[in-house]
Amino acid sequence: MKKKIKLFIVFLALVSLQLTAQVKNPKYDQAYADSLGADENGMKMYVLVILKTGTVQLRERPILDSLFKGHMKNINRMAAMGKLIVAGPLEKNVQAYRGIFIFNVKTIEEAKTLVNSDPAVKAKVFDADFYNWYGSAALPEYLKFQGKIEKEQR
Repeated sequence: MKKKIKLFIVFLALVSLQLTAQVKNPKYDQAYADSLGADENGMKMYVLVILKTGTVQLRERPILDSLFKGHMKNINRMAAMGKLIVAGPLEKNVQAYRGIFIFNVKTIEEAKTLVNSDPAVKAKVFDADFYNWYGSAALPEYLKFQGKIEKEQR
């Protein structure tokens, strides 16, 4: 009886190992993963920035228009550099969060330098919080397709 129990336990252990074993991805491309800086999970670190309402609240429309035009120009410049891979506004919210940036940079300090080049940040219309963020290493690849789906360029 003890022998049957031992064999049954060994059988369960083998079945358990089989069920939890990872399966190799047949589509995996080591060179591509390396070119994107991917780790073994296909992920990497980025810097997430949350833009929020700053300390200066301007009411003069021509000044605001100029700052936001500069803000958009700066976004396009950072994207063209390959540093900014996600940017967009947030809906009105109680935290006064205005938008996000995800930077393809190694340090928060590098992201701060980029964010501080924004005219709206310099004017303190926006302030920013910075976080390390772990996401798909393939995230920058979507930008190749953005031009195919937007009717007007900004």
